[in-house]
Amino acid sequence: MRLTTKGRFAVTAMLDLALNEVDRPVTLAGISERQEISLSYLEQLFSRLRRNGLVKSVRGPGGGYRIAIPPEDISVSDIITAVDEQIDATQCGGNENCHEEHRCMTHDLWASLNMRILEHLSGVSLAQLVSSQRGGDKVVIPEPKRRERIAEAMAV
Repeated sequence: MRLTTKGRFAVTAMLDLALNEVDRPVTLAGISERQEISLSYLEQLFSRLRRNGLVKSVRGPGGGYRIAIPPEDISVSDIITAVDEQIDATQCGGNENCHEEHRCMTHDLWASLNMRILEHLSGVSLAQLVSSQRGGDKVVIPEPKRRERIAEAMAV
């Protein structure tokens, strides 16, 4: 599994931003200090987050960053992909050339794991993470089969 610090730090920084931007922009220096992430690394991450429309910068005294769209509309997978992070359990990066330039026997297993991880991360919003941090609740996303049963039960 290749989810590097880039993706993890981006999610952490976005959560910090969402928790701290109550009535004013949040500085990267503040995030850096609270989360112990290098300021220069945060600058790189926020440049990508801004280009992808997840954050906006505020210039001048009292400037910093704000979340550009409602946290309910930002999934963890949106944040990770915005910083060019790949979630990939395959050995071949999805190119199907991992066994002597051919597809390996377990390719479908790892590719389906990629899909499940992406599905899970797409189902967790920044708003849920904020709520979890403020209320101490765990973020729990029902498994797909359980979600189907829940939806069926609610339809009755």
